[in-house]
Amino acid sequence: MPTFVDLDVRPILRDGGEPFEQIMATVAGLRPDQGLRLLATFKPTPLLHMLGSRGYTHDVRELGHDDWEVLFTPVERMPASTDAVANTPDDDEVWPPPTKSIDNRDLDPPEPMVRTLAALESLKAGEVLSALLCREPMFLLPELAKRGHRWRGGFDADGTTYRLAVRIGVERGSKA
Repeated sequence: MPTFVDLDVRPILRDGGEPFEQIMATVAGLRPDQGLRLLATFKPTPLLHMLGSRGYTHDVRELGHDDWEVLFTPVERMPASTDAVANTPDDDEVWPPPTKSIDNRDLDPPEPMVRTLAALESLKAGEVLSALLCREPMFLLPELAKRGHRWRGGFDADGTTYRLAVRIGVERGSKA
C-alpha cells in the first residue's frame, strides 16, 4: 500500500491561481511507492485522465462545501493478485515498465476493448500497455493472442479493478 504526499491547492484556486505546475512538480517528485492526496475546490476531471495516462489510478471523494479529495495511486507494474493469469509460459520474465497506461473502468462494453486495441496500434514491438478495467476482458484476451501480443492480468485483492499488461508482439528470444 503506498504512502501519500498531501497537496492542498484549494487556497491557490480560491485566490484565482492555477496550481497545475505545482501539482505536476509534486507528481514528478513522488517515489514509486508514493501516491498523491490532492485537495481541490472541484473534481479535476482533466487531471484524472492525464495522471491516468501516466500510470496512476484515482479515487475521488466530494468532501462537501466545494471541497474534493483525490487519491492518485501508482499503478503496479504487474497485478498483485494471486489469481493473475498470463498467456505466456515464461511468466517470471521481467517486462519493461508500461510505455502507455489507460484507465477504462468508467466505460461500458465494448468501449474498453475498442480503446485498448486502438491504444496498442501506437506501440512498437516489445513495448507494454497497462490498462485498468472494471471486469475481466474475456473477449479481448483471445484477440490479443490472435494478434501475437502477450498479456498478464488479474483482479486487485478487493476484486474491483482488473489490471492488464499487454506486451506488443515480439518473437521468443528477441531482446525487445
